[in-house]
Amino acid sequence: MMGQASPAGHAYDPRSTSKGGPSSRLERCGVFYARMALGAAFLSAVASRFGLWDEKLDLKHFAGFIQYTAQVLTFVPTALIPLLAWAATAAETTLGILLVLGLWQRSVSLAAAILLAMFGTSMAISFGIKSPMDYSVFSASGAAVLLSLRASCQLDRSPFPTRTEETNV
Repeated sequence: MMGQASPAGHAYDPRSTSKGGPSSRLERCGVFYARMALGAAFLSAVASRFGLWDEKLDLKHFAGFIQYTAQVLTFVPTALIPLLAWAATAAETTLGILLVLGLWQRSVSLAAAILLAMFGTSMAISFGIKSPMDYSVFSASGAAVLLSLRASCQLDRSPFPTRTEETNV
């Protein structure tokens, strides 16, 4: 179909991401979905650390997370484990919120990709490559890289078409 003339005489390319076209809307929906999924995953992990999924807000869950952090970071001095557990929690909370809000998308997505790659690498070192593969850590990191690349090409708009875009289709 590429190169065929439309009834109006314009060349038609179904892969085009021209303003308001079907591919453009689909791309925006895909980016929105990826951003929400990554942001929600970060926030869900943080919620677990404080017992919010068990409906018991307490620090006992976080103590378990510190133990897990020690297992993942077997190559790090024990004295640094609590600090790194809190730093990871702060980073994941911040990145999760910023991804959901869609702020500073290029930098935030890149930071998410790096954090996930570091986590996946740490898991692979401590537990073997199967562990980060089973939890799709590298897949999530790859999605974050794509979000960052996409954000550096153009600014995101809402995934939902405006009235003007609907009439141009």
